[in-house]
Amino acid sequence: MIPVLETPRLRLRPHVAADFPALAAIWANPEVTRHIGRPSTAEESWARMLRYAGLWPLCGFGYWAVEDRATGAYLGDVGFADFHRALDPPMDLPEIGWVLAPQAHGRGVATEAAGAALAWLARPCFCIIAPANAGSLRVAAKLGFREQGLAAYRDDQVMVLVREG
Repeated sequence: MIPVLETPRLRLRPHVAADFPALAAIWANPEVTRHIGRPSTAEESWARMLRYAGLWPLCGFGYWAVEDRATGAYLGDVGFADFHRALDPPMDLPEIGWVLAPQAHGRGVATEAAGAALAWLARPCFCIIAPANAGSLRVAAKLGFREQGLAAYRDDQVMVLVREG
C-alpha cells in the first residue's frame, strides 16, 4: 500500500494512469530537464511511470504524484528509488528525487513535497544534482542535505548530497 501524505498545500499520492498526460508534458519540457538530461519522449515517460509503480513493491518506497490540494493540479513527482546507478563512488542509500512543472518552480513546492517524503522515510538518503542546478541545490540545503563531493555518472560529474535520517 502506498501511503498518501498531505501538507498544507500538497497531496502526495500514488500515480494513476490519468496522470500520464501531465507527467509526459513535464518530462518533455526542456526547461524542466535542462539539468537532468534531455526531454523525454512519451514512451520514455510511460516507462518512468511504470518504474515509479514498480519501486513500491520491490523497495518498500517509491515516487508519489505531487498534487495541489486546492486545485487538484498535477505538479510533478517526488520520492525515493534504488536505481542501481553506476556512480563512482557508489552510494548504498535510498535516493530522493523531485521534478516539478514550471508553474510550481520558485514557490517552495519542492521543499514542501520533499520534506514530507523525508519525514515519512525517516532514515538516511542521498540525492545527486548537477552542479549548475542552483535551484535544486538550494532545495537540498533547505532540507538538510550536506555535500559529499562530486561523483562520476554517465560521462558527467554530479554533486552527491547526503541527509542523515
